[in-house]
Amino acid sequence: MRKFRIGLIGLGGMAQEHIRWMNAEGRYEIVAVSDVYEEALSKVGEQLAVAPDKRYSDYNRLIEDPDVDAVVSVTPNNVHAEIVRACLQARKPFMAEKPFTRVFEEAVQLLELYEQQPIPAMLAFTYRYTPAFRYARELVREGKIGAVRSFSIQYLQGWGAAPNNVPYIWRFNKEITGTGTLGDLGSHMIDMARFLFGEFEELTAQLHTIIAERQDSASGNRVKIEVDDFASFQARMSGDAMGIFQTTRNAIGSGNQHEVSIYGDFGTIHASTLRPDHLDWVREEAPGQLAKTVIEVPKHCKVTQYADFTALLEGNIPDGLPGFMDGYRNQQILDAIVRASESKTAIHL
Repeated sequence: MRKFRIGLIGLGGMAQEHIRWMNAEGRYEIVAVSDVYEEALSKVGEQLAVAPDKRYSDYNRLIEDPDVDAVVSVTPNNVHAEIVRACLQARKPFMAEKPFTRVFEEAVQLLELYEQQPIPAMLAFTYRYTPAFRYARELVREGKIGAVRSFSIQYLQGWGAAPNNVPYIWRFNKEITGTGTLGDLGSHMIDMARFLFGEFEELTAQLHTIIAERQDSASGNRVKIEVDDFASFQARMSGDAMGIFQTTRNAIGSGNQHEVSIYGDFGTIHASTLRPDHLDWVREEAPGQLAKTVIEVPKHCKVTQYADFTALLEGNIPDGLPGFMDGYRNQQILDAIVRASESKTAIHL
């Protein structure tokens, strides 16, 4: 069975998750790595037994390497567009981390290039591969709760809350990230809504910065935060389903709490990352009698992200795979949310 030779760009903490996922799939060999930090190159290069001449400080050299079949990019937001552009120009298949780009203008430029020379491309919207969310999608598609009238999606983390005194890091730097919690966590909520319900038609939004300053560890100075750390928006989706969204990194007690509640004519479904293999289903068993059932997710919903990437590299496009256009559309909606918050008006999409 063929193994795909991967070039891994960006060797920070999240890269270790991708390494673990690739190892678990058994179809990948990381043959080249790239990072701007020599220490990371040396450490991860040794960890993966990557030859010294395949440890690149310049990611362009990795992308151009003929021994690399496909690229996995796990970098800060400000180089997302540059790496995708280089992959498109080299016609090198890739999986890239979200958000798609730092700002929408970059996404527009990439779309023009992609339409000229499309290649196999995947965005790392990882939560499409949470079994509970995949099963919720299946139940909605099969009409098990009738027409979906409304839903709520939230993604809460607590690491940025005031008692933790988190210093100023790149995730708070607008020049690197474009947005704050919105792009980091909100992009997953947007993708989940599209995965479950289809396209956004109209939205309103409010972005807010809860902690206005953080201390720079290097200089000791207080730095003004110019990106959001709380985002809320509401949307009308295709089919007139109405959705409410909220995300923050200041929710004390929340580790990685991404969840959705779906309200239909015949029942309600609740799914969460906190219980990835189960979901709650509330439905009427008899007139006036509601029953709440905890359902174990069936085996066929336990699909991995890298199984889909393997299929893509083999020339197939599995149902639900987040491709190039999902990344583009996600960035378009992120931009609409920013504009809606700034203008205090509804944005039609």
